[in-house]
Amino acid sequence: MALRGNLRDFTITQLLNLINLAHKTGTLIVDGPNETAQVAFREGKLAYAAIGQEDNSLATILHKGSKLTANQYLAIKQRSDHVSDKELGLLLINAGYVSQEDILASLQQYFIDITRRLFTWVEGFFRFENDMLPPEDRINIRLDLENLIIEGSRQLREWEQLQDEIPSLEMALKFTDRPGANLRNINLSVEEWRVVSYITPKNTISQIAKATKMNELEIRRIVYGLLQAGLVEIVRPEGAPLPMTSNMFPTQDKEEQKSLVNRLIKRIRSM
Repeated sequence: MALRGNLRDFTITQLLNLINLAHKTGTLIVDGPNETAQVAFREGKLAYAAIGQEDNSLATILHKGSKLTANQYLAIKQRSDHVSDKELGLLLINAGYVSQEDILASLQQYFIDITRRLFTWVEGFFRFENDMLPPEDRINIRLDLENLIIEGSRQLREWEQLQDEIPSLEMALKFTDRPGANLRNINLSVEEWRVVSYITPKNTISQIAKATKMNELEIRRIVYGLLQAGLVEIVRPEGAPLPMTSNMFPTQDKEEQKSLVNRLIKRIRSM
């Protein structure tokens, strides 16, 4: 029977554990809310990963990993359209641009990063294709899953805590009283300053995440830190409609409410 299901029932960490214990070979396909990821395995070890339409060519991965300069990257991209990653890897090694260790380390980090991103996916569907092997023209790795599983379990617990603290990203933030004094006394990271620059009751947290190109986990971490530091508080976005309130009684008059209750009691007793 094929392994398939809903991420509400099985977390990515649980799926990795199952693949690891069963020494599975094949590809895990995860359809998330906005994109699809593919993570391939050989005998229970991570071999390859790709996500959405993201450029995962060897040249791009090496450039992101600071193994190629911008000029080297542009020159290689212009000439490597019809060359497979395996062929390109050999050419780069022979030309002295990178070593085999550089290539494997960059690919390993890239595939791990993709898998880490999946830890925050709580909506979507998955299936495991036994007959779908890692692409032959791409360089594969062999990485044990144990450390990723442990990290995923920790991240899942953190994610659940952050969801409890910040239930909705459609709320806004505003600075607490005298934010200037507080900000001067706290060392913020570059990412935190980027978020702070967008804080206004007009911007929802999800809008800030989009503007700063952060995923849900990253924006929740930073907002939680700002909340704990007493720098900001969560408010309803400016201009947002007030929530509908349902009253138990059709009237707010206390005497009329009492009369309605008494009539209800009499009616129940007579039934």
